[in-house]
Amino acid sequence: MSRLARALGACRTASWLLLGPAAGLAHAADSSPPVVASPVSFLSLLQVLFALLIVLGAIGLFAWLMRRFVPGQGASGILKVVGGVMVGPKERLVVVEVGDTWLLVGVAASTVTLVHSMPKPLHAPASQTAPTGAFQRLLGQALGRARSGQ
Repeated sequence: MSRLARALGACRTASWLLLGPAAGLAHAADSSPPVVASPVSFLSLLQVLFALLIVLGAIGLFAWLMRRFVPGQGASGILKVVGGVMVGPKERLVVVEVGDTWLLVGVAASTVTLVHSMPKPLHAPASQTAPTGAFQRLLGQALGRARSGQ
């Protein structure tokens, strides 16, 4: 063996001892492992997006069917709230219309109590499903300002 070959062998050994794993990594980088394709492809992302849209559509359809066909939900059901007033921090009196009968119900944090029942008056106001009075006027003004500002 020539003197040059022994010197190169000694340098390799010394570099491996001094640099440790970094020398091994440098040597491994020279062999360059095969390129591995990403497990996430455009097609798999499209499949996930499509499945998400189907699930969201099913939730929306279910909510629409519940509103449409389950009685007692909303203003078109059997029960209608005619009005209410707060009588305490967590208590209120509510007038509920059931068919041709009005029920005055006391509602508290943990109980609901029937206070009085009576037949529906002939001149009864429509169920309050929309804001009325000063609040409605203020809301209309605020929405008007927001629309004109756009």
